[in-house]
Amino acid sequence: MIVMTGLTYRIGGRMLLDHASATVPTGRRVGLVGRNGAGKTTLLKIISGELELESGKIETPRGWRIRHLAQEAPSGNASLLDTVLAADEERVRLLHKAEHAPPERMAEVHEQLAAIAAAGAPARAASILAGLGFSVQAQAGPIGALSGGERMRIALAGALFAEPEVLLLDEPTNHLDLEAALWLEGALAAYGKTLVIVSHDRELLNRAVDAILHLDDGRLIFYNGNFDTFEETRRLKRSLAAKEQEKQQAQRKHMQAFVDRFRAKATKAKQAQSRLKAIAKLPTLASSIEPVPVVFRIPEPDELASPLIALDDVAIGYGGKAVLKRLSLRIDMDDRIALLGANGNGKSTLAKLLSGRLQPMAGELRRHPKLRVGYFAQNQAESLDPERNAVEHLAALLPKATETKLRGLLGGFGLTEERGTTRVRDLSGGENARLLLALLCREEPHILILDEPTNHLDIDSRAALIQALGDFGGAVVLVSHDPHLVRLVADRLWLVDAGQCRPFEGDLDDYHAHLLRERRLVRRQSTTPPAPRRSEESKPGARHRVDVTPLRKAASEAETRLAKLTQARTQIEAALAHPATYTGPAEKVAELSRLKARLDEQIKSAEEAWLLAESQLEASANPVDG
Repeated sequence: MIVMTGLTYRIGGRMLLDHASATVPTGRRVGLVGRNGAGKTTLLKIISGELELESGKIETPRGWRIRHLAQEAPSGNASLLDTVLAADEERVRLLHKAEHAPPERMAEVHEQLAAIAAAGAPARAASILAGLGFSVQAQAGPIGALSGGERMRIALAGALFAEPEVLLLDEPTNHLDLEAALWLEGALAAYGKTLVIVSHDRELLNRAVDAILHLDDGRLIFYNGNFDTFEETRRLKRSLAAKEQEKQQAQRKHMQAFVDRFRAKATKAKQAQSRLKAIAKLPTLASSIEPVPVVFRIPEPDELASPLIALDDVAIGYGGKAVLKRLSLRIDMDDRIALLGANGNGKSTLAKLLSGRLQPMAGELRRHPKLRVGYFAQNQAESLDPERNAVEHLAALLPKATETKLRGLLGGFGLTEERGTTRVRDLSGGENARLLLALLCREEPHILILDEPTNHLDIDSRAALIQALGDFGGAVVLVSHDPHLVRLVADRLWLVDAGQCRPFEGDLDDYHAHLLRERRLVRRQSTTPPAPRRSEESKPGARHRVDVTPLRKAASEAETRLAKLTQARTQIEAALAHPATYTGPAEKVAELSRLKARLDEQIKSAEEAWLLAESQLEASANPVDG
């Protein structure tokens, strides 16, 4: 377990941790939550040993490995798969030892390798990379050729693959698309060791964690259950605290009335003095005041006749090469559309076309002549001048606006008078995102095109954005990895895939099921490759066969792990089916149910690893000529 006692830490005189104490039990998956700037990232760095405490201590069992998701993306010429495999330092050490060990020690080293399932490591690493959106071909390519966001996904893959006793993740979905975020949700829910994750993704905190650690006003409080349970528990605690405060105030008022009435009377002076002392000794109760809610206000546009935008057989791309073709789409004033599809399929390209930042290569695109568009891009924060403040940025775009109007627009996105005059470089990521939202709303747009608008927003700000978009009278086109945002905002889904964009019939759960079916289909197809034609068999590439021994070991190891997990689940199911189980403590039944749920997730993961290992084995036996 992780035992934190009396943690004190401050930055620039601001107290982030004020004698905070908490315990994270072994094997728990914990969501670390708190408002922006509360110190969540700082706490992860303290737990990992990257920062030194002012006072207090953190204790973990001897020998535990603690891994904090790298803040710097990995680089170099190694392949994606080799980079992830290198993340397991114990496996690397043992493999090196096996190459140089004397014959009499060889058996011992191989036993150690078997104990950590080293033979199945390539298949497991490949499965993780596939889940995070990297194809088999991409996994063989050099990591140095990837973008910064893609390399951060490799860092995440390495952290998951290493399976340390304590895994610390800070906003792991920020560089993922929706598809990879849904996969990660399941992978974290099945993580069998201790996990502490900072995230503002409400669904991730509801589905992947079983406890919440709340950092508030320098203190830490541990709650059992997911985020919804945490919120309900806090609401009840505040309600009880408010009632206790009311009771104490009534008692204080009654005692003060006695003092005021009889203080001047000699016969009652002693009793009045006693009441004064009693009032002074009344305990100071913690404030039960509800935090000020975050509210966003998006200006209402004037009504326009539909369609706002219409596309007829449009093609778009870059440098004469089309990314998307045959686009025949329509957006009306009341549309709420989410774009689905893996990274690289063209969602952002389509968003640029709709916003007017990219022109069609072919076909016809028609816009309403009075249409005003608000566009939020993933990297738009880079366009902000770090030396200017929010008011100055807005004034440059609205030179005729009064300062009152400028501050009112900024205030509509939670930027107070003080923050409005703070330089951009001194604002938090969430405050910069609020500024960008204010900027895009300056001309009361009829359509909002939002490409990952929540990356730096905390949970309260995300809830405020959802509410504001729900009240907005114009159209919304949304690209987001946040399932909660997509579920509550979008009523139409468009799938961007295979060079096209088409409506997807169903909701987000249907889309998740669609993804799972697609992955199973790909695996089945990859395990039954077509037989090579006779003319191809004579080619040098077809005659070449790699050594498949490691792949066979990987497949065998994955199959063995699957069999063991299945056997364990059968034993748990037998215990749950036995009447005697329910005559004992209720905690035992609950623990068995939790074990079964965890085994179900692990079996699902093991099945994926086994299928992938088998597909790689089959592919190696039938290589494609280059």
